[in-house]
Amino acid sequence: MFISSTKIDVRYAETDQMGVVYHANYLVWCEIGRTKIIEDIGFKYAEMEKDGIMSPVVNIQLNYKFPARYGETVEVKTWVEEYTGVKVVYGYEIVNEAGKVCVTGTSEHVCVDKKSFRPISIKRKLPEWHEAYEKVKKQQLISE
Repeated sequence: MFISSTKIDVRYAETDQMGVVYHANYLVWCEIGRTKIIEDIGFKYAEMEKDGIMSPVVNIQLNYKFPARYGETVEVKTWVEEYTGVKVVYGYEIVNEAGKVCVTGTSEHVCVDKKSFRPISIKRKLPEWHEAYEKVKKQQLISE
């Protein structure tokens, strides 16, 4: 399975008075992971938006397992959990430097036309992206 990885230093502003990461910050870290995997497979999300296509989150699920804390470095691991040609589901695992899993989860996205916000076919409108996601999906099937 193709897994993208990026490290994040936990900043003081991301924590509560106990030094524990506030839960909403994990959503931001997932976005960082998503942007990284898109870059790792050869694309830039910003370029897609310049072409009039957006990819909103339509569903997100996070499971909080162990608190990340101020002063730690966490690793955000991201992969393509599912791809249908219209919908992409990304999987996430956020691990602290001691190797403890802090968060697991998924986010579901569809591509839409920026003006009408109507769903579009990735296969038709973004054929290079489609090929890359199909390749990543095949890597996932082979590794299972």
